Amino acid sequence: MVDLAIFAQALPAIGSAAIVTVELTVAASCISLIVGSFSAAMQLGGGTLGYWVSRAYVSLMRGTPLFVQLLVVYFGLPLLGIRNQAFLAASLAIGLNSGAYTTEILRAGLLAVPKGQIEAATTIGLRGTNIWRRIILPQAIMTSLPMLTAEFTIVLKSTPLASVISVTEMTYTGVLIQSRTYSADEVFITIAVGYIFIAQLMMRCSRTLERHARRLRF
Repeated sequence: MVDLAIFAQALPAIGSAAIVTVELTVAASCISLIVGSFSAAMQLGGGTLGYWVSRAYVSLMRGTPLFVQLLVVYFGLPLLGIRNQAFLAASLAIGLNSGAYTTEILRAGLLAVPKGQIEAATTIGLRGTNIWRRIILPQAIMTSLPMLTAEFTIVLKSTPLASVISVTEMTYTGVLIQSRTYSADEVFITIAVGYIFIAQLMMRCSRTLERHARRLRF
């Protein structure tokens, strides 16, 4: 039988952990978007060196397990004088891993921007960085928004790995509660619902941005 009392007891702790999960997802997604944008730009406009640096980064991140990357970052930060920063380590590791996939998503989005718009921007006096910042990148991001949302949902579902370095996100909190109550079903069903709710919220925000983007275009 499902014990509703366990639900009630677990909710406050899981609610607090959900905030940590959202913060970790947002931090990692921001890192992913920033790194992915630079990496995609390097592939398309960074010359031969930039192209191969970006390709090497993508191959490294996609070719090694996120779990290993997380441990490398966590134990590597103290070598830089940064200690006891599990949240930072998890954000960096998950964000850098996701950035490799974001690179490929944005690269496709950048290639989809019509060359005529770049020529028009040049005609009105925009140059270099301004063209990338005002014309190319915003359109690439909006074109790629559905795929970026899917990628950032994967980031959300990667956050439980942060539990191995003691980041108290939802799954780790659930393990701690289960070890005290011996009630796995009640705890982890609640956590599963929490992940679904956050993912649905992300998708709703994405659809809202898409609608606004379409209105601005037309």
